[in-house]
Amino acid sequence: MPRTFEYEDPIRLELINELKVIARKEDAKIWRAVARELSRSRKNRREVNIWRINKHTKKGETVVVPGKVLGDGSLDHKLEIAAFKFTQSAKEKIKKAGGKFMSISELIKKNPKGSNVRIIG
Repeated sequence: MPRTFEYEDPIRLELINELKVIARKEDAKIWRAVARELSRSRKNRREVNIWRINKHTKKGETVVVPGKVLGDGSLDHKLEIAAFKFTQSAKEKIKKAGGKFMSISELIKKNPKGSNVRIIG
């Protein structure tokens, strides 16, 4: 049976608007790309496991995941990871590796230009 309505998460919609505003203000294409990814339908949003982040990053990098970080795998170096959502096991593994997890809004406040930030997903 098809769904007759789409649940729109007000927190996600607010974040998308915040990303678009900062992208225009700072001329930062990375935030526009993250907003576009977060605007996808629920079944097409990104879900990234810890092992994939570990495979494609180096120590000390800052990464943004426009979706959810899942806890499958292990992390063997220190990273700053920003995402829309984290599973509890992903948070524990990031802490164990000495890294830091944060929301995308926190990363925007810390780095409005988006310099030296990679999108994984």
